[in-house]
Amino acid sequence: MSRQGELTIGRWIRDRASATPARTAIEQDSEHVSYAELDARSERLAAALLVAGLQRGDRVASLTGNRLEHVELLFACAKAGLILAPLSLRLAAPEIAYQLSDCEPALFAVELEQQSHADAAVSELPRRPPELVLDRSGIDEFVAEHDGGGAGARQARVDDHDPLLLLYTSGTTGRPKGALLTHANCFWTNLSFDLTATLAGSDVVLQVLPQFHVGGWNVQPLLAWWKGATVVLERSFDPARALELIERRRITTMMGVPANYLFMSQQPGFARADLSSLRQAIVGGAPMPEALLRAWLARGVAIIQGYGLTEASPNVLCLPEEDASRRLGWAGKPYPHVEVALRDVGSDSDELLFGPGAGELVVRGPGVFAGYWRNPEATEQTLRGGWLHTGDIAERDAEGYYRICDRLKDMYISGGENVYPAEVEAVLHEHPAIADAAVVGVADARWGEVGLAVVVAAGEVSAEELLEHCSARLARFKVPRHVRFAEVLPRSATGKLLKRELREQLSVGAAS
Repeated sequence: MSRQGELTIGRWIRDRASATPARTAIEQDSEHVSYAELDARSERLAAALLVAGLQRGDRVASLTGNRLEHVELLFACAKAGLILAPLSLRLAAPEIAYQLSDCEPALFAVELEQQSHADAAVSELPRRPPELVLDRSGIDEFVAEHDGGGAGARQARVDDHDPLLLLYTSGTTGRPKGALLTHANCFWTNLSFDLTATLAGSDVVLQVLPQFHVGGWNVQPLLAWWKGATVVLERSFDPARALELIERRRITTMMGVPANYLFMSQQPGFARADLSSLRQAIVGGAPMPEALLRAWLARGVAIIQGYGLTEASPNVLCLPEEDASRRLGWAGKPYPHVEVALRDVGSDSDELLFGPGAGELVVRGPGVFAGYWRNPEATEQTLRGGWLHTGDIAERDAEGYYRICDRLKDMYISGGENVYPAEVEAVLHEHPAIADAAVVGVADARWGEVGLAVVVAAGEVSAEELLEHCSARLARFKVPRHVRFAEVLPRSATGKLLKRELREQLSVGAAS
């Protein structure tokens, strides 16, 4: 058993600042922040938050692009026993207002670039929360106004199972829910990640995922600051700039969703970019098409494929480098300290399946979240039977490897056969004239449902050619019945296909 507070994240930066104070913790544009500076800044801010009257368990909401002051705020919350609730700046004002109303922050940290957006959201609330300008001068003014000398944060009580992050799910299936991740959740998921995709103090990490997403913290950045590495922090993702940074800053490792790697591979300079420093590239968030994996492997980059979800903090499955070529398209085996199983979706019970087969992936272990914020019904449904029910359909083979087939709710049934759109999308991505693709089930008088493929073309191609391409690679019932062309597909800020929004667009198109 660990001592109380032994696993808390505030310890990481204090210990690291003591061990390697002069090392660079964060680079953003021309600014460099050492570990000693990051620790001292977050210490002063933590003390000021407590002097300002925030109490253990209070929420600090934020609306910002990726910035080093946001990292400072996270560590300050960790030291003061507060919960950081980073909100997506891609949301519309009413959506932000809903999340603010739901989490009831004691403080709302907003960067100047988002102030008008924040004002529009706050105007819909019955009460305006106190605000902090999230930049260097704004924090300095706040600290000067609430001067606690930094000492108060060290006396704050913070326990391992106190919540640290309140992350709202993407809302692809309804109203967003706030997932609570504790200090212990973050500790264990980073430990298990390090045991599989190790980071060293000499690593230079490129962070392009947004800080309102779990991957913006728990897939490399927090681990990097635990291990003493340098994080090159990008405000947002730009594929051409990412390739340039890999070469110029000698990036050794990065994490992205398939869309990040797809857009980078489509850059004119991809074939000649110097990627020799990039020892590994982590992929998660969605299944990566095999053609895209092969494109990166052909450039000599070691791909570590993975699978996770916010409610698991997020790391669940990992396919290490040595299996990348042999197991293209698979998500791998569970991380250390993570247990997974398959639930039989063909029955009303939560009976588990053994041996090879397919079913809903369920997860348990110390990385599984504490529950949904103020939503006991959803928490009970998701964590029933002691397992986290992911809503994802997975296949397990005889060697114990897992492959994510699709979302349980995205699956459709055609002529009595289950069809998983992700499998069909992967085949469409193999066609050289396809830049992006999505498949949804639509009603059909004969078969119940059939597939509709919505594709973004990168060259000349006809619907008939695409259907022939699918027919040569898929069972007949999996081949889409219809093909539509689009200029762009709706995606979340992290690159995930927004199937619900796509269906709504298709409905509007059909109606008109």
